[in-house]
Order: sequence, then structure tokens, then C-alpha cells
Amino acid sequence: MKHVVMWSGGITSWATARHVITKHGTASTTLLFADTLVEDEDLYTFNEQASAQLGLPITRVADGRTPWQVFEDKRWLGNTRIAQCAQELKQKVCADWVEEYCEQGSTVLYVGIDWSETHRLPAIVKGWAPWTVEAPLTAPPYQDKDQLRAEARAAGLIDPRLYRLGFAHNNCGGACVKGGQAQWARLLDVFPERYARAEAAEIKMRNLLGKDVSILRDRTGGTTTPLTLTVLRTRIETARREQPDLFDALADNVVDLNDVGGCGCFTDMAA
Repeated sequence: MKHVVMWSGGITSWATARHVITKHGTASTTLLFADTLVEDEDLYTFNEQASAQLGLPITRVADGRTPWQVFEDKRWLGNTRIAQCAQELKQKVCADWVEEYCEQGSTVLYVGIDWSETHRLPAIVKGWAPWTVEAPLTAPPYQDKDQLRAEARAAGLIDPRLYRLGFAHNNCGGACVKGGQAQWARLLDVFPERYARAEAAEIKMRNLLGKDVSILRDRTGGTTTPLTLTVLRTRIETARREQPDLFDALADNVVDLNDVGGCGCFTDMAA
């Protein structure tokens, strides 16, 4: 049997890989990493250290484009509902690799969702069919990300800075278009230059398409409307002028702090 772990550079992919290697060894295991070319520097450092700690090289695949190049090619601005970047830069390149190097019936694919995401598993299995898919972290012993991060640190690995800075995922440099208002507000707070690049790219896409499109949505007043990164930034800057150090106290009418969003790049194959 061949065991292929969909490796994102996040803590759950490390925990999944550790489980698979403990059970099946390194000889039959592959850590498959799809590089979007916009990852945080700490992700690559984590990859190197994890590879050494697990005793297995990471197999890298890449489409060669960034998410924003995909949006321009597809003439579609990725958002929390549909993100062509996930399909092109993660799902497709990994599926192509699996088709080329693996055989159905003698290969198991592993995804790094945990017990809190078990409801997603049926769609994941359907999306990867006819390949066999397993998600070891959905079974006991149940651990949350903080516990897994502590175990990784104990194993000598760095704690990637996106986690330390409050991001839910160690992917796309904190600028994942599947993230919500809270993620983008945090990006503006800690990586304003990355926010500025994304804001400029969103403006370029709006001009290219000639449509009122945006990554985010505004649900204020019960009506859903586009919310551009420019508008979100302006709201935050205006609020901060009135009350400095506002991030942790932003009111719902400034930023929806419950709108975190989520990364499902490897797993939402049915999308």
C-alpha cells in the first residue's frame, strides 16, 4: 500500500503525517505539498524542520501561478464561497500527481481535518472518489490545534508565526480569500504590506471584470452586499483614529469578528 498525506504546512497535516508514519513507516508514505507561491516564510521553515523530524522528504508540486494570477486567468475573484485558486493550485496539481504515481486499490489518501470538522468528511470522500480517503484526526484521541502545536514544539519544531499572530491557518501568508473579515482585519494589523498588495489586486480584478465584486461580504442590517478590502480598511482606520489599539475591541458594525472563514484547499474536492 502507498500512503499519501496531503501536506499543507499546517499543524494538522503534521499531526496526520506523524500518525501515518507511526502506523505504516516512511518507506510507503509520501508527504505531498502543493506550493501556492504566496506562503509565509515560516511555512517553508516548518516544512524543512518537520521533514527532518519525521524522517521523510516533502514532495513539492506547483502549478506555477499565484492565486491572483489564477483569478485573472479564470476571470473570477476568489471568495469565501468559491476559490478557483484552491482548485487550480492545490486540488488539481495533487490529483494529477496521484493519478501519475499511484494506483487505485493500493493507495490511501490522508487529509488533515480534525474531530471538529467530521461533518465535512462525506463530501471529501465523495470529491476524491474513487480514491480511498482517511482522516485520522477525526478519531480518538481527540486533540485541538493548541495541543498539537505544543507537541510539535516539544518535538523541536518552530511554532509558525501565523499561528502565534492569531491566524487560524498557516496558509497563503494569512491572506487566504476563504478567510473572513476577522482574518483580513488581523492581516491589516500585523502585515499591512500584504493587505495592501491584496487590496491593489482586488481593485485590479474589479476593473478587469467591470463588476462590483469582492472577496468579502457585508451582512450589516440583514442584507448581504459586497465588502471590498478598501472599504474594510477605511472602516478600521476610521475607528482607530477615534480609539487607538482597537483591534480586540472592534464593534460588530466595524468588523464581524465571528466571520473567520476557513481553509479547505485540499479537502473540498466536491466544490
